[in-house]
Amino acid sequence: MQADDFRRDARSFGLEPLREVISDLSDVTPRTASDNFHFSTATLATDKALLTDSFGTRLEYNRTPAHIARGGIDHYQIAFCMQGRMQFSAGRRELTMRPGDIWLVDMAEPSRTWLGQSDDLQVRVMALVLPRATLGPLLAHPDSMTASFTSGREQRARLLADQFATLWRPNAHETTNLTATIQAMTEVVAAAFGAASEVKDNAGRAERHLHLAMIKRYIEANLETGQLTADHLCRRFHISRASLYRLFESDGGLQRYVQQQRLNRALRRLIHAAPTGIRVIDLASDLQFSSESSLIRAFRRQFGLTPGEIKELSGARLRETNASPGPDNLFGQLASRRSVIE
Repeated sequence: MQADDFRRDARSFGLEPLREVISDLSDVTPRTASDNFHFSTATLATDKALLTDSFGTRLEYNRTPAHIARGGIDHYQIAFCMQGRMQFSAGRRELTMRPGDIWLVDMAEPSRTWLGQSDDLQVRVMALVLPRATLGPLLAHPDSMTASFTSGREQRARLLADQFATLWRPNAHETTNLTATIQAMTEVVAAAFGAASEVKDNAGRAERHLHLAMIKRYIEANLETGQLTADHLCRRFHISRASLYRLFESDGGLQRYVQQQRLNRALRRLIHAAPTGIRVIDLASDLQFSSESSLIRAFRRQFGLTPGEIKELSGARLRETNASPGPDNLFGQLASRRSVIE
C-alpha cells in the first residue's frame, strides 16, 4: 500500500456480532435494553494509523489483562467525544468526558470505558489509533499516558477534532495529503499531552499546518459571503492578525489567496454552466467582487482569458463534441486554440 493509500469500511452490528468481532480487544456490555441495542462503525486504515467513527446506544467496554495478553496490541488510542457523555477508568485514574473533549489511552493497560450516561440516547466517538513506535518517541512520558485528557475548549483539541472530521468527508484523499496530515495530527497530539522537548518545534509547525488547513476550509465554504476579512477570521479562529498573515505568507498573502480561490470558483462555475446559464455580473456579485469589470480584470490576469471567452470556448467545445461541460473539455479546447492566450 502506498503512503497516501487508505481503505474505508463501514459496518453495522447487533450485540452478539459486535462481541465476536472485538472479543480480543474487550468485553462489551450494553447499557440499554438488548432489543434497542445498535452499533455502527466506520474505519479508515492507512499504513501508519487506524481511524474509527463509532455511533450507537449506550454501552461499556472492559479491557482486561487477558485481552491485552491475547491481542498483542501495543498502541495508543486518541478518542474524541463527539456526542453523549463518557467515563473512563484505568487504575486509580478516572475521567468524565463531554462533547469536544479528547483523551489518550495506552491500549497496553487495562481500562474500562462507559459510553453514554442515563439520559444519553445515542453516543458517538471518533478515534485515532497509533502504534507506540509512532507516538511514543514524541511524548515526554510515553509509559504513563493512560487516561490523559484535554478539554475541548483547548485550541489543540479544536484543531484535532476539525481535522479528524475532515478526513471522513467524501473524496478527502483527493484534496488531502494523508501522510502529512496524520503526521501533523500525531505531533499535535504529542504537544497536547506532553511532548518531549526535542519535538516541540515540530509540534509548533504541525499546529500551524492544521490551523492553516482549518482556515482554508472555512474560506472555501464562505467564498460567496462577505465574511473573509482579516478581522472576521481573527475573531473566528482566535488568532492575531500578525499570526494570520504569517500563515498565508507562502500563498502570497491572505487577500491574494482569497481572491485566487474566488477566481477558481468563478472558473468552475463558468465551465460547468450551460452555455447561456450564467451572467458575469451575477458571478461578480456572488463572489464579492466590487463590480463586473473588477472580476473581468482579475480573471484575465489569473487565467489569460476573460470570463466571456471562457464561456465561448466551453460552449464551442460542447457543440463540437456533444459532451457535457467540464474542465477536461475546456482544457482540450484551450490546448487547440493556444494562440488565444498567447
